[in-house]
Amino acid sequence: MTAIGQDSLGTRQTLSVGGKNYAIYSLKKAAEKLGDVSRLPFSMKVLLENLLRFEDGGFTVSTSDIQAVVDWQKNPSESSNEIQYRPARVLLQDFTGVPCVVDLAAMRDAIAKLGGDTSKINPLVPVNLVIDHSVMVDEFGHPKAFEQNVEIEYQRNMERYDFLKWGSKSLANFYAVPPGTGICHQVNLENIAQTVWTSADASGEIVAYPDTCVGTDSHTTMVNGLGVLGWGVGGIEAEAAMLGQPVSMLIPEVVGFKLTGSLKEGVTATDLVLTCTNMLRKHGVVGRFVEYFGPGLAALTLADRATLANMAPEYGATCGFFGIDDKTLDYLRLTGREEDQIALVEAYAKEQGFWIDPAIEPIFSSTLELDLGTVVPSLAGPKRPQDRVDLTEVDDVFAKDMAETYKKANARVPVDGKDFTIGDGDVMIAAITSCTNTSNPGVLVAAGLVAKKADELGLKPKPWVKTSLAPGSQVVTDYLNKAGLQTHLDNVGFNLVGYGCTTCIGNSGPLADPISKAINDNGLVAAAVISGNRNFEGRVSPDVRANFLASPPLVVAYALKGTVIEDFTTTPIGQGKDGQDVYLKDIWPTNDEVYSTMAGCMDRAMFQARYADVYKGDAHWQAINVTGSETYQWRAGSTYVANPPYFEGMSMTPAPVQDIVGAKPLAILGDSITTDHISPAGNIKADSPAGKWLMEHQVSKADFNSYGARRGHHEVMMRGTFANIRIKNEMVPGIEGGMSRYGDEVAPIYDVAMKHKADGTPMVVVAGKEYGTGSSRDWAAKGTNLLGVRAVIVESFERIHRSNLVGMGVLPLQFKNGETRESLGLTGDDTFTITGVADLQPRQDVTVVVTRKDGSVFTFTALCRIDTANEVEYFRNGGILHYVLRKLAS
Repeated sequence: MTAIGQDSLGTRQTLSVGGKNYAIYSLKKAAEKLGDVSRLPFSMKVLLENLLRFEDGGFTVSTSDIQAVVDWQKNPSESSNEIQYRPARVLLQDFTGVPCVVDLAAMRDAIAKLGGDTSKINPLVPVNLVIDHSVMVDEFGHPKAFEQNVEIEYQRNMERYDFLKWGSKSLANFYAVPPGTGICHQVNLENIAQTVWTSADASGEIVAYPDTCVGTDSHTTMVNGLGVLGWGVGGIEAEAAMLGQPVSMLIPEVVGFKLTGSLKEGVTATDLVLTCTNMLRKHGVVGRFVEYFGPGLAALTLADRATLANMAPEYGATCGFFGIDDKTLDYLRLTGREEDQIALVEAYAKEQGFWIDPAIEPIFSSTLELDLGTVVPSLAGPKRPQDRVDLTEVDDVFAKDMAETYKKANARVPVDGKDFTIGDGDVMIAAITSCTNTSNPGVLVAAGLVAKKADELGLKPKPWVKTSLAPGSQVVTDYLNKAGLQTHLDNVGFNLVGYGCTTCIGNSGPLADPISKAINDNGLVAAAVISGNRNFEGRVSPDVRANFLASPPLVVAYALKGTVIEDFTTTPIGQGKDGQDVYLKDIWPTNDEVYSTMAGCMDRAMFQARYADVYKGDAHWQAINVTGSETYQWRAGSTYVANPPYFEGMSMTPAPVQDIVGAKPLAILGDSITTDHISPAGNIKADSPAGKWLMEHQVSKADFNSYGARRGHHEVMMRGTFANIRIKNEMVPGIEGGMSRYGDEVAPIYDVAMKHKADGTPMVVVAGKEYGTGSSRDWAAKGTNLLGVRAVIVESFERIHRSNLVGMGVLPLQFKNGETRESLGLTGDDTFTITGVADLQPRQDVTVVVTRKDGSVFTFTALCRIDTANEVEYFRNGGILHYVLRKLAS
């Protein structure tokens, strides 16, 4: 998508690079009429260029919108201006991508029923879907693990892959990257992203503009390290962007993060990221942009910057952005981008003011600063990624959590058929996983060097530890092999298990049955140490309660030590082959060792070879024989993919919005309720509503797969909404898991919701702070809608989930004046009536009338978190897809 073409400010100019001419929308020309933009943050310059290019006389973008971005500099800590932003492209992963393609297929059916043209339901911008979320760690710790996991993955997911291949053959601008290639964000960073994007406009002229994207995974922000503005959105919002709808947003505040100095010996990029995440969460950056600047940038590799950018969802920001400099160009060159593209990036960045100039410090809404030399080795945990812990204090933090949360300590217990015992704090999972770290050669080479030193000393992982290595791209295997490090990783248990997200998203696979039984029968508090980005309760494994995030070299070291209950820096890691004690310092590589190894094992040819034909896939993928068609032939009886009910009975005119009368609470929840708690994720239990439904449809427990793999089927997913094993509904005190109450009857949340729906009773959900943190799971909103929840009333929302709720026609409300569910004494016996819904305006107050069980009544005022005029239209239409469908059908 290039431009609409009004250009009333006359900013369209020609940029000549290497004998080629490109049209650009000049920020210098804009400044002549609007005012100086040299000190705008780089991320704001991207928004400014976008508005210049899509100016259309005020239908979506007016000159006053453009002026508002420039004038932001006058008062950067406050902005109420709404703008319409159009990203250049969309990035999907398969868990969130399958429901996107399901919705597009359903929209083709629906538009045909409305008398419209099915060809209008096609992405209007490039869409890249990378299949990375499906592989599980079933096999590990042996040379055939990767090959066997691939076989199992295709057996489990063939129906989904068949559907995705149909999408790649039937939808314009839709490209599917097959399984086993890598993680979407690393593939984006190493191959898809161009930093400066180009496309032909209606006149045939090539237009150059900043590469931008939205993605259906919150860690889309990784590509910010390459100077690409991208962030995570829900699948619903991504579908709208695919179909040409702008992303409606308020001009953001931009928090500047100044970096000085350089990292000390032995400190990794992961330590830096966990430190910054902790600082930024304390500062408060939810809904804001973060932009890194300062002399410390020179000390960071491009991969380090990408690692920092990747964790933006963990610190709560929309993005974590970097400008462009020589390190950007060097990375583009290393990863195989064409030389004329690299020349364009340099010329465009310098012409448009995207090039980092140490002499110019941008204007920010607020700033904070970190001397890189103060960063120390760190982990984060045991339950949240922002809870940074010094390496020296991990044992104390675990002991404190045990005392406060579990009130007891357990004795070590035997494991059936094994010659070892296990106890509290034993590391059951040690996984090198997640794009956050596997995109960074520095920490992966460091992990390989730790493994080499440990292997040479004769150390082995403890026998209860499930070890795994799941890189984010195949290039990682190439450079670890070239450096001679993969053999040593294999020897200490870190064999390749797959190229995908694996343990980071909960696809850790089951622990061995005797170990799982010993943990659960004895109430042990087991631990995991992973190089992931999320460690929320119930995410990594149902058997593990204490989860720590760490750098890949520390993951290897913890696998060798096997516990988190001893000081890692003063007690031995283990005993070597000569019986001597081995300490962490004995196996930790120097910075020079890491840098010299990297210099000798990575080259441009590796990336060019691996990405030469990224859409071809292996023999399994090539064997899927699918033909394209205008509409999808839904398979009767499928338990993976089904036509969703969103458009049933839909007409061209939306029904009038009604007040919510007589609603009952489905759940009353506490703080930090994540999309992991709300959205179906992880394993499907046989005695859950989803498990029972699958068995009723002749699916054996062995073939349940995961909720993520079944996101294309609404019957499974709605039954798994709010079914997390760790969620605590205050309506049923003392019970952990997805339960609720219908009168005095306690039952699974799905069953209670269906009883209320049968009665014609609407429902609400009530919760505390940071509702909807975590992954950009659209099913957290879709499931909420399908259960019959009309409104969610909380103290604060995380950005993506609030947007998703609006996109599904669910009303997001926020307590005001310091009120909370607790201060108002809200209970499961209350009835809620919400007035003022019919004539909503952005961010208006609404009245909530609460009727007690004894008939007494009181009211409170809530803030409607439908933030923009576009969102009001989406809500009135019953959701964003209904709005788009009506628009296209007309």
